[in-house]
Parts: sequence; structure tokens; C-alpha cells
Amino acid sequence: MPAPEADVFDRLSALAAIEAPADRQRRTIAETFTGKPLGSVPVGTAADVAAAFEKARAAQRSWAAKPVAERAAVLDRYRALVVEHREFLMDVVQAETGKARWAAQEEIMGLMFAARYFARIAPSLLGGHRVPGAFPVLNRASVRYQPKGVVGVIAPWNYPLLLSIGDSIPALIAGNAVVVKPDSQTPFSTLAGAELLYRAGLPRELLAVVPGPGGVVGTAIVEACDYLMFTGSSATGRTLAEQCGRRLIGFSAELGGKNPMIVAAGADLDKAARAAVRACFSNAGQLCISIERLYVERQVAAAFTEKFVAATNAARLGAAYDYSTDIGSLISEAQLETVSKHVADATSKGAKVLTGGKARPDLGPLFFEPTVLGEVTDEMECGRDETFGPLVSIYPVDDVEEAVRLANDTAYGLNASVWAGSKSEGERIAARLHAGTVCVDEGYAPAWGTTGAPMGGMGISGVGRRHGPDGLLKFTEPQSIVVTRFMNLDAPKLFPKGKWQPFLMTVARSLRFLPGR
Repeated sequence: MPAPEADVFDRLSALAAIEAPADRQRRTIAETFTGKPLGSVPVGTAADVAAAFEKARAAQRSWAAKPVAERAAVLDRYRALVVEHREFLMDVVQAETGKARWAAQEEIMGLMFAARYFARIAPSLLGGHRVPGAFPVLNRASVRYQPKGVVGVIAPWNYPLLLSIGDSIPALIAGNAVVVKPDSQTPFSTLAGAELLYRAGLPRELLAVVPGPGGVVGTAIVEACDYLMFTGSSATGRTLAEQCGRRLIGFSAELGGKNPMIVAAGADLDKAARAAVRACFSNAGQLCISIERLYVERQVAAAFTEKFVAATNAARLGAAYDYSTDIGSLISEAQLETVSKHVADATSKGAKVLTGGKARPDLGPLFFEPTVLGEVTDEMECGRDETFGPLVSIYPVDDVEEAVRLANDTAYGLNASVWAGSKSEGERIAARLHAGTVCVDEGYAPAWGTTGAPMGGMGISGVGRRHGPDGLLKFTEPQSIVVTRFMNLDAPKLFPKGKWQPFLMTVARSLRFLPGR
């Protein structure tokens, strides 16, 4: 099955929020598997961003005034369209990213889960709730949620559909408009997702997609938005956080990870080895929550390593628009260079290649074998730095205590995986790890797919959370409304002078006996 035809990309290109696109510089997007052109998109400017925000602000006011149930209905229709057009969406994602089809399907499932979850919880969560007033009977207090306004989303290339439209969904249902900057390598995936939102009934001005360079389009978005959602590197996240801090606007980010897996002696080694292949090499390792460090108790390290290497060797590497391959391509020369550099640096300093270790130009311009290294030390670049590619290191450890200590010995804290002799033992180990999500007896997917639970990073792996109630409420401004009834805090007539304030203190002290105090 080949990549979609050129007319598909011409149609998607026309959806970009670009003024007079025919007169603009255009960027050609290549099929990652082959390097052949797919189509081109107009390159946005700061003026395009300004125009998108002007339209978005005008549209947002009427959108926010709609009942939450009406906004949720758009997402229900969108979810149905995603299911209906899933094959087309996966084709576009694969063409731009080079990932295997099952990894592209993860994006489809993520969109389905997000649309379903936020459409279900938004009406009750955004409807506000009562809280105890300062003085019972006299005060009636409630908390309501107002949208931020226009949310900026700066999306990455590795999951370009899910991490652009998926992050826009809760912002939209909260009553905001959204302006998205897709990564310059993967604009069509975002545009394909936006197209279905428009078909579901979302006004185009409420979701503007502006392709273009980060230094131009991204900067303009940060300077204009009321809240920023970013997915990318920790280094870029720091810069954006500083820019948002100067403007005193909210900021949420999922950043890098150097994620560990712990395999205890009692674990089912066959299951752990097979799952580790998915956990380490999904999207050719280009996944913030994928595993790059494996800590295995020494008494089973040799057996696990043998099984893991065999499972890695059995994984099918190649280019296909179907489910006949397990691992796809890297996305760019830059990623290929980083992986090659990390392997070369490690082996020059004494690391052992247990399998893989080479580029595969015979399969396509950007393929690299899934690679397992042993005897990796901190002096090697891949020892502590995120590779973001199909490279993982195995470390035998004396016991679980050492595994936990080494797993936590990092500035990152995004995801982790634990395999032990029992679920309860796995949960005990998981609770000791410095990571925003931990999967017991899996790698990353169940934690990501559990949209009712917050997902994000500790340390330099992120700020804020996506998913869960936090993933919706972060796009709002909470507002407290307190109504005073019957009498205010002035002393009543005929109350003895000098006695009112002591009386209020007596009442305040007694409130500690009431529920919720």
C-alpha cells in the first residue's frame, strides 16, 4: 500500500491558517520511508499568527457562551469521525513520521480516548461546585471555571496528530479557542486531524493551524496566547517557560525522559522481554515515555538479556503501510546522526553491542537497527542523556534497592516500568520511583491510555499534567463566587459595643467542629 496521493496533501495544505497562501514561500514535506516529496505547505509568518489570534478571540466569545454539553457534542461527533477515517489518518501519520502502523494506531486510539473522556467529564466538572462558606448560613460559596481565552499549542513531530489535536481537545471543550503550530516536519498530520474537527462542527476560527518555523510562528504564539501547551525537549521547555513567565501566563509541558525499567528476579522473563521490545522501540524509540535504561537483578540478568536480545532480533524492521512490520524509520537525518553518534561514543569507551548498532540504508534513508548495549557507563553520552532513538542499555544490579536508586539517579522523571514476582511487589517498587507515571507489568501504553489519571513528568521532564481532571481544568481560570445573606459582617444594631469582634472569634473557633473544616 503506497502513501496517499498528492491531491490529498494539496487538500490538507489549503486548511492552514495562512493569509494569501498562493503568494507564500512553501515547504516541501517528504515521505520519511523514501525521501520522496509528499506535498508542500505554505510557511506561516508572525502576521499570520496575529490574524489567527484576532479571528480566534472573536470566535471564542460565542463558543464559551455555549452550554458545555453542546461543546461536548462536537467531540462526540469528532470521535466517530476519527474511527471512520482511521485508515486515512494512519496513512498520513506514517507518511510523515515513518513509524510502524501499530504505532500510528496508538495516535488514533489516543484521540478516541481523549475525546470520549473529556466529553464525558466536562459537563459536570466545568459546571462548578459548592464549597463551605466562611460562615455557615451567612455565606453561600461556589467555584466556577472560566476559559483562559486563546490557547497556544506547540506540537512535536514524533506523535504529530495526537500531541496537537489531542492537546487541543480539552482546551476547546473548556471554552477556549486554539492556535496550533505543528512541527515543520509533520504539518499534514495536524491538518488531517483538524479537518475532521471542522467536519464535526467546530468553527474553523476556533482551531487555527499555522505551519512555520519555531523561531517565527512559535515565538509569535507565545507572545499572543493566554496559555501555552508544549511538548518537546527539556531545553526548549526551559526557554518557553521563561517567556511565559515574563508574560505571567500559564504553561504546561511534557518534556524529555530517560526512562527506566526494573526487572526483579521473580518476574516472568518471557513476558517482560517481549513487552520491553515495544517499550523500548515503539516509534523507533522516538517517544518521550519509551524505555532507555533496563535494570535487571543479577541472578536473572543473563537469562533476561538472552530473551530480550532474541525478541529484539525477531522484531521486523521496515517500511510498510500495514501491520507487517514492528519497527519503522527514524524521522530525520538529525535523529539518525544522534543515534549513530551515541552508539559510536559508547562503543569507543567500552560498551558492548549485544544486537543492532548499524544504520540500514538498504531499507530506507533513515532506518537504524534496534540496538541493545551492555557495559554502559555514565561517561558515555547515552549513559545519562536522552537518545530518543532505538537504543537501550542493560544494567545488571545486585538487588531491587540498587535498581530503584539507579532508576532515580537522573534529572528526568517522566515514565518508568516495573516487572516483579507479584502485582503487589511491583506496586511497592513503583511507589518508590521518581516518575510521573509508572506501569507495572507493561511499558508505557496503559498509563498513557488511562485518560482519567494525570500524565506528566517530574524533574526536568515536565510542568503540569495532561489527562485527568487536571488536564481539563488547567485550561480554565477558577473563579470563587461568595454570596453573603441575611446580614454582613458589621455589628448588628443593639449588639453591645466592643463585643462583636470577640463574638466573631468565638464563632470562627467553633467552625473546626464542622465537616469540611
